[in-house]
Amino acid sequence: MSTVPAASPDPARRIVLASSSPSRLMVLRSAGVEPVVSPPDVDEDAILDELRAKGADAGTVVKRLAQAKAAAVTGALAREETGGGTDGGDGVTVVIACDSMLLMGGELSGKPHTVEETVRRWKAQRGRDAELVTGHSITAVLPGGEIRTATEAVSTVVRFGEPSDADIVAYAESGEPLGCAGAFTLEALGGWFIDGIDGDPSSVLGLSLPLIRRTLAGWGLDVSAFWNVAR
Repeated sequence: MSTVPAASPDPARRIVLASSSPSRLMVLRSAGVEPVVSPPDVDEDAILDELRAKGADAGTVVKRLAQAKAAAVTGALAREETGGGTDGGDGVTVVIACDSMLLMGGELSGKPHTVEETVRRWKAQRGRDAELVTGHSITAVLPGGEIRTATEAVSTVVRFGEPSDADIVAYAESGEPLGCAGAFTLEALGGWFIDGIDGDPSSVLGLSLPLIRRTLAGWGLDVSAFWNVAR
């Protein structure tokens, strides 16, 4: 079995992941990218409260949160950089920020945070279908300092299985779903309890590779230029 040897990331072609999500990092690494990880400093609760007061729909909510994360990280990079990347050099920096929430029965939910809330949600959502809505905000700083931005939401239908009460409690107590939108993961332990999806698998993990590819292609950028593999 042959493997593709890894190479050092090209500093002139870098992707910055504006997230602390292990799943999003895993998606990029599995797709050949070793990103710079830069978690954003954003008051998500304040943004959510404002949007809910306005009656914003699911797509608007996740896109606005993703935009806030991208802006925070892009601004921090601009302040830190002294040459190249974000201030008009010859390199290309792409900042990717995302936010996911689950839409079921007209109710939008994010991370459960506690075992008790995870158990409550799973008992409500088992055997049902829901939409995982993921907002993406992508910013590219091109040679000469030109900046391109795009914001889009991707929706994927998730068909939840029917785990027993004991399985739900065990899953919640594992800690795995506590920091995940919709209280589930598609990979690892959560894979036992997802009967299927309709849509983009990578978006269920929190980051849509096809959307990012299409966005970068529209700006004249090939995703393969960012791969951390020997070519």
